[in-house]
Amino acid sequence: MLERALRLTALLCLLWIHTAFAGIAVSAARIWPAQDYTRLTLESKQPILYNLFTLSNPERLVIDLEDIDITPALNELSGKIGKDDPYIKSVRVGRFKAGVVRLVLDLKAQVKPQLFSLQPVGDYGYRLVLDVYPLVAVDPLMQLAQQGETKLAASEPAAATSSVDAVPANPSLAMPSEPVAKPMPPARTEFSNRVLLIAVDAGHGGEDPGARGRRGTHEKDVTLAIARKLKAQIDDTPGMRAILIRDGDYFIPLGMRVEKARKAHADLFVSIHADAFVRSSAHGSSVFALSEHGATSASARWLAKKENEADLIGGVNLAVKDPYLARTLLDLSQTATITDSLKLARQVLRELGGVNSLHRGHVEQAGFAVLKSPDTPSILVETAFISNPKEELKLKDEGYQEKIAQAILGGLKHYFALNPALSKPRMAQSD
Repeated sequence: MLERALRLTALLCLLWIHTAFAGIAVSAARIWPAQDYTRLTLESKQPILYNLFTLSNPERLVIDLEDIDITPALNELSGKIGKDDPYIKSVRVGRFKAGVVRLVLDLKAQVKPQLFSLQPVGDYGYRLVLDVYPLVAVDPLMQLAQQGETKLAASEPAAATSSVDAVPANPSLAMPSEPVAKPMPPARTEFSNRVLLIAVDAGHGGEDPGARGRRGTHEKDVTLAIARKLKAQIDDTPGMRAILIRDGDYFIPLGMRVEKARKAHADLFVSIHADAFVRSSAHGSSVFALSEHGATSASARWLAKKENEADLIGGVNLAVKDPYLARTLLDLSQTATITDSLKLARQVLRELGGVNSLHRGHVEQAGFAVLKSPDTPSILVETAFISNPKEELKLKDEGYQEKIAQAILGGLKHYFALNPALSKPRMAQSD
């Protein structure tokens, strides 16, 4: 009897020791490669202590993780590195010494790494995030020039024209259905042959899936599909070109979306979304602009708060301050930009009404962080409610996606017909 009790005690001690000194388990490891940057995410139920340093000849990043176990998720990490990853060549995982697991990332070039931890949010536990940036940020204008899509150099200025009755640079942008306004005194100088550049932003992405429909449709997939179709249609329109803010399944912080559009000197910024609501009966399309004085409705305020939380879900390094998200809306340039945004939003909303019912019959405003460009008219388009089963089916249909893209393009054309774009400085590029 005593011997049996001793054996039981010894077994309990062994179990206690194993539990007390068991390492933290990494439950998921994800890689999100993109031209802007590559992200590596490790998820766990407890925070992970870490140390990052670099090695040269060849270029490597080394991350030492303290008190963690080598789990299947970590072992599978090396197989997730694709050959097309712009920055990471391979990843090796192994036990460096007692209590330390080492990750070695073999690089394709010198990089600027950012390693930071995130608190649990939504469906995620603790996350350790490594963002691998190029030494020199990708220039969106240079990308367009290299693709041979457009000549972005400004032409010689034409004669001054009215801001209301001016004819766009390309006749195909004129809409015969627009009312003809009475001649007005010249208001601003236009560049008659300049290509109009539209920044098309597919909402969410990567770590941030956005809303989810009952059939499992992710908003990030729908928005990217519509954004790509809209870009193709814009590129097929003489005198217009589009740049995709996100062209793959990866996360871009809200402020970085604004910055990328501004670096490209975009004439307009259009953010594509597919909303969800607590009631599945909610339906219809909506268009939003930024507000200086608070939201125009409780639902607009709720939606802006939800969309602005994308950075929490997607994960941003809080140590890096974003000048756009902290920006106050008090200067005259922002007021003028919002005025133009409202004009654009009305034209797009009218066109969307020919494809889908409208959630509200007017443009709404709220404090959307992604619309905070100080000098680029910006709108956010909620194409339909992904939380509505019928509209979720529509959003997955390629034909409907094409129609939504056509409606947005129609709104852009109407806007440019009535409001010829002010000239923006361009970086001269050769064909």
